[in-house]
Amino acid sequence: MIREARPGDAAAIAAIYNPYIEDTTVSFEEVAVSAGDMGGRIAAVQDGALPWLVLELPDGAIAGYAYATAWRVRHAYRFSVETSVYLARGSERQGHGTALYLALLERLRARGCHLAIAGIAQPNDASVALHEKLGYKKVAHFGEVGFKFGRWLDVGYWELRL
Repeated sequence: MIREARPGDAAAIAAIYNPYIEDTTVSFEEVAVSAGDMGGRIAAVQDGALPWLVLELPDGAIAGYAYATAWRVRHAYRFSVETSVYLARGSERQGHGTALYLALLERLRARGCHLAIAGIAQPNDASVALHEKLGYKKVAHFGEVGFKFGRWLDVGYWELRL
């Protein structure tokens, strides 16, 4: 079941996200996020009238989440959003990312959003494949824009006109 995130989901969402911080270059954050901080992030997105969705399994476990944030703060950017999706370890390659993103994009279209943008740390073949399967097209590549785990990292940007 895909539904809007609730305050009680913050700990499960942080537990999904923190391994991406601690063990990978998927996220450029370097310090694990507490459940309280994650709860604040969820509330800020939802207070901005944007979706934060979770995929809840029949046993009640959260297998992943997807959300959108404002692309930039200037008013002219109000119809553009940045999208993200994260899956719990062991939940990959089961269609969860696709299901979450399809639900997210549907809500963004209904809200009147025009452009979805995804920043993907490189290399990340699985994320690139997911975004391109959904129609995102690569539009930019920044070399050595981040530094984590003692090395420089690139980020590519993909866009989808909604």
